[in-house]
Amino acid sequence: MNKKLTRQLYSVPYLLWIILFVITPIILVLYYSFFDIEGNFSFVNYQKFFTPVYLKMTFSSFWYAFLITVIALLISYPTAYVLTKTKHKQLWLLLIIVPSWVNLLLKAYAFIGIFGQHGMANNILDIIGVGSRQILFTDFSFIFVSVYIFIPFMILPIFNALDELNPSLLDAANDLGASRWTTFKRVIFPLTIDGVKSGCQIVFIPALSLFMLTRLIAGSRVITLGTAIEQHFLVTQDWGMGSTIAVFLILAMFLVMLVTRDRKRGL
Repeated sequence: MNKKLTRQLYSVPYLLWIILFVITPIILVLYYSFFDIEGNFSFVNYQKFFTPVYLKMTFSSFWYAFLITVIALLISYPTAYVLTKTKHKQLWLLLIIVPSWVNLLLKAYAFIGIFGQHGMANNILDIIGVGSRQILFTDFSFIFVSVYIFIPFMILPIFNALDELNPSLLDAANDLGASRWTTFKRVIFPLTIDGVKSGCQIVFIPALSLFMLTRLIAGSRVITLGTAIEQHFLVTQDWGMGSTIAVFLILAMFLVMLVTRDRKRGL
């Protein structure tokens, strides 16, 4: 009985945190979504969301988040695999994670300098004879910088899954005559799929709501749901429409978490 009471007491701070910083903000966002710009109770915001402008913006947000996640996964999986085979793997992993400690705004401004008209990227293009190009404020620059920022968060769960893989399973596959591709397809990837799902969650969900990078790196070429929320809250002062977009964004995030959850634990 004492142990049960102790566990309940220890759970109180966690429950308070969830109520104050998760449940309450969601309720407030849902509440404000039912008011128009003049403060009247209305469903006009939800009607407006299903117009072509916002539906196109939603599709664009999902498309860019999907591209960022897929490219990050294609780079991170082989990188994590190579890391598990190196001698000082923890040190190399730390070197990959360290850039994520740098403030996002500082990294964004660094890439503005690199991709600028007179930046390092264009200087390299001049040297190899290609000539200067408009790199900044393009889809390429936005996706490149986003992938760079999110890669450490994709590598870490995949690395942990690969590092915990039982080597005897690979030896068994090799003894049975399986090729490297067959071993990867039938043994390695299925056993590390939980790490892949976790990495996709960590990357896709924040990529879906990016707004600062869209402003600084992509300019006005990329408009996402996160950008629209920022615009409605800080510029037009239409908190109701901003909250409505946030409601659908939250629903999309829960849907992603539902699709990529560990089904074994969910049973």
